[in-house]
Amino acid sequence: MNHEKYIKRCLQLAKNGIGTARPNPSVGAVIVYENKIIGEGYTSVYGGNHAEVNAINAVKNKALLHKSTIYVTLEPCAHFGKTPPCADLIIKNKIPNVIVGCLDTNSLVAGKGIERLKNAGVNVVEGILEKECKTHHKRFFTVQNKKRPYVILKWAQTSDNFIAPLTKKEKSPVWISNIYSQQLVHKLRSKEQAILVGTNTVIADNPSLTVRNWSGENPIRVILDKSLRISKNATVFDGNVKTIVLTSKVEKIIRQKEQSEKNIFFEQIDFTSNIVVQICNVLQKHQIQSVIIEGGTQTLQSFINANIWDEAMIFVGEKTFKKGVEAPKINGQLIKKEYIENDVLKKYIND
Repeated sequence: MNHEKYIKRCLQLAKNGIGTARPNPSVGAVIVYENKIIGEGYTSVYGGNHAEVNAINAVKNKALLHKSTIYVTLEPCAHFGKTPPCADLIIKNKIPNVIVGCLDTNSLVAGKGIERLKNAGVNVVEGILEKECKTHHKRFFTVQNKKRPYVILKWAQTSDNFIAPLTKKEKSPVWISNIYSQQLVHKLRSKEQAILVGTNTVIADNPSLTVRNWSGENPIRVILDKSLRISKNATVFDGNVKTIVLTSKVEKIIRQKEQSEKNIFFEQIDFTSNIVVQICNVLQKHQIQSVIIEGGTQTLQSFINANIWDEAMIFVGEKTFKKGVEAPKINGQLIKKEYIENDVLKKYIND
């Protein structure tokens, strides 16, 4: 049987749960009987069914299960959470073969699911398209293994390497990339849990940091505002999206009381040391699995210098400023370069 073929289908399905399954991993599952898919599923919105449950439920003739093979991108769980263990469900339905993309590094699972299956006499094959499955589950694994969110750096720069002009007349963005690149950014926002910017970006652009040109949930807004300089009337404080403000001010307690009903949370950090580590700790506290860093050069460069980032998306437009705010300097492996009309998108990973 072509195991890779069906794991690829699992990965296709699993993409549907990105952005809604968290904090659970978005798993894909496919059930095959005599080289034909008879059931498939992916992880439901958090609190709902896991992928294996949805795949089994999709099988019309349950009598075929005891002669079938189930494929999953990630090791079936062996613990009770919001739902019962998937390993037990597979055993209960007497599915004889389980093909796994990659092991779960969560200490609650970590090989225990496969061990339980094998002890019940199930034939288990591991490591099919393991690299691809690990890449798909990158957010979940980063939280589990590095105790921080998956960090994506994103910015647009001119062809002469500037991220913004030195001065401008209005409190609105100066667009460097084209409308298609801008739509792609909104798609990215819909998949990631949070978006972070600095004080200067909010004051200069008054952004909303929401998903508008794509369908999906708005990311949690994370704002760096050391001295609470941002106006209370800024769009980021409209209360429509959960917003976390990182500040050094003790007065945050007063502001917290004033804005607690507006879905705004204040967290105090020390801006004189380890700011990036502190940011990640706050995001971990709020159970945030992934964050897009969309700030200015200073904010972006702080993550690069701390070597706390996982991938970067750099949109290079045709415009030139000749003078302006220089774009960040990044070290990493260029893995992809694609053209979006007249823009160039460069994708890097931190290797």
